[in-house]
Amino acid sequence: MASNELEIDPMLTVVINGEAVIEYDRRKPLDPRQQMFLDRMDRDMDSGVNLDGHLESSPDSLARARFMANSLIEALGAQNDGAAAATCAYLALRLPELKQIRADMKDGQMHIDLIFDRPHVPVQTVQFVRPRRKDELH
Repeated sequence: MASNELEIDPMLTVVINGEAVIEYDRRKPLDPRQQMFLDRMDRDMDSGVNLDGHLESSPDSLARARFMANSLIEALGAQNDGAAAATCAYLALRLPELKQIRADMKDGQMHIDLIFDRPHVPVQTVQFVRPRRKDELH
């Protein structure tokens, strides 16, 4: 693989406010019905998508991804598991180089980033304990 190519990671992680909420494994195949549903989603977006308050009449793959990421975060907020699963599958399979979808609340608004260059690494908390001094041992 050339050094400028992105490595395909089998996992896509959805991270909201620093917490991983979904991990999608690309190695798990979709059944034909699910694949047809993703194809229908693409056809529906052919007529345009609404992004940031304006219509993208001929959305490219990145505009479609941004639209689907917004839909995914909305579905998770509404606890609509079916829509969340479909939009996550769409993003994972249509953008195999996508490693993370990060959503963070800033200034009262949700900001969503598509991250292609690094996988999600869970934050590990390390607790430091001060060693006891010799005079404290007795």
